[in-house]
Amino acid sequence: MVRMSADDQARTGTSAGVPLETGEPGGRTFLGQPRGLANLFSVELWERFSFYGMQGIVLLYMYFEVSEGGLGIERTAATGIVGAYGGSVYLFSVLGGWVADRLFGSERTMFVSAVLIMLGHISLALVPGVVGLALGLICIAIGSGGLKATITNLVGSLYGPGDTRRDAGFSIFYMGINIGGLIGPLLTGLAQQRVGFELGFGLAAIGMAIGLGQYALARKNLPDSVHHVPDPLPRSQYGRYIAIALGAVAVIAVAVATGLLTARNLADGVVGAITVAAVVLFTVLLTSKHLDGDERSRVVSFIPMFVGSAAFWALFQQQFTVITIYSDTRLQRDFADLPLLGNWTMPIPWVQSFNPFFIILLAPVFAALWTKLGSRQPSTPVKFSIGIALMGSAFLIFLPMAGVSSVPVLWVALIMLVATLGELMLSPVGLSLATKLAPRAYPVLMVALFYLSVALGTALSGTLAAFYSEDDEAAYFGTLGAVTIGIGVILLVLSPRISRAMRGIR
Repeated sequence: MVRMSADDQARTGTSAGVPLETGEPGGRTFLGQPRGLANLFSVELWERFSFYGMQGIVLLYMYFEVSEGGLGIERTAATGIVGAYGGSVYLFSVLGGWVADRLFGSERTMFVSAVLIMLGHISLALVPGVVGLALGLICIAIGSGGLKATITNLVGSLYGPGDTRRDAGFSIFYMGINIGGLIGPLLTGLAQQRVGFELGFGLAAIGMAIGLGQYALARKNLPDSVHHVPDPLPRSQYGRYIAIALGAVAVIAVAVATGLLTARNLADGVVGAITVAAVVLFTVLLTSKHLDGDERSRVVSFIPMFVGSAAFWALFQQQFTVITIYSDTRLQRDFADLPLLGNWTMPIPWVQSFNPFFIILLAPVFAALWTKLGSRQPSTPVKFSIGIALMGSAFLIFLPMAGVSSVPVLWVALIMLVATLGELMLSPVGLSLATKLAPRAYPVLMVALFYLSVALGTALSGTLAAFYSEDDEAAYFGTLGAVTIGIGVILLVLSPRISRAMRGIR
């Protein structure tokens, strides 16, 4: 057995002493990548089909009137719930990362998480009212959190030290995510419009079941390392962590029962919890005796990247809050005399398919670009700063349409195109960076830390949505766009110093 150096393990996100099966060129590959990527690509495609299919209609389900098949929840409260739920998904990736690192390993944690996701969609489809909504969102949040951190680590485990295919492989994986993200809202949105919300949620459950079945048939193509538990929790500590978990549940129950935590402030509560979790996790990593000097410096370098990523997602994730409302109230979605369709109204969730459509078109271009540039490509901090500035610019594109009574659908398509360009500069590159910066003792928790930045931004998207008003769009979009561009510029100025702190990682 070959023992890898700390630098190699930090680049690959693997554990000490665990060999990798990397699918070297000349063997059986998937689009030039390790064969196991095909299985993970397919699983994530179907999981994203179910996730985004559900997310495309769940806000509408909450604030539509009961006569329209909804729950009649006040709109501001509904957007806060969506933001809190979205943030919780990524917050639970920390829990999923801990469970994978200390209890079950990445592969088993991912499989159980996928089962939870399927049960959540079934609850939304079959259990009526607020009970079904709460049960479904809790199951999906916990399951998606566990799957997110672990499946990213599984992709990282396919690549050996110095394998230059890594960024390209993550871009291909990201394309699979967005194929599911494209199809999900289209089918569930159409089902909701034609039949009802129950069928839309049911399609999401079916998609997740397909993903689970496919994964079970092809698990053997993954490397042996994914079954390894990097830092097993001693049985003597089980009681302590069970008590912590029960205590956390009790605190939440008391907060809800006393009215301290409500639907209106749920997103704010999640923002606070995520902030505390981020501080604790950075502290744990930086004070761990298992990190050497290089690894500790790399964790420090990730702090400004964390802040920039949170700012990006605070705007980007508003496609599920503000932009959904914008699509319902401000877009011209009625079309007359279309061939074969006649008079037709585009389903509201279809707007959410613009982003994955552009990803599918552009992800191969970015993958090819990074592969061609090789060591000459921009450093990750520079890519992050450009992505953040592009996201801010996308919000400024809303401004010319402020006050226009009926906004063309293609205008939102343009906005999402610019936002997608920013996403491709930041998100797949951020996933890859997390596996490269990961300390050898905490390969999954470092990925979870990246998702925690997404959690913070997503929860903030729900908090910020409370300030949106159709009557004051210019101030809302203009302020958020300008502030975000400023954050991107600051990160660009700091990028040389951040790169040095990464100790050889680009």
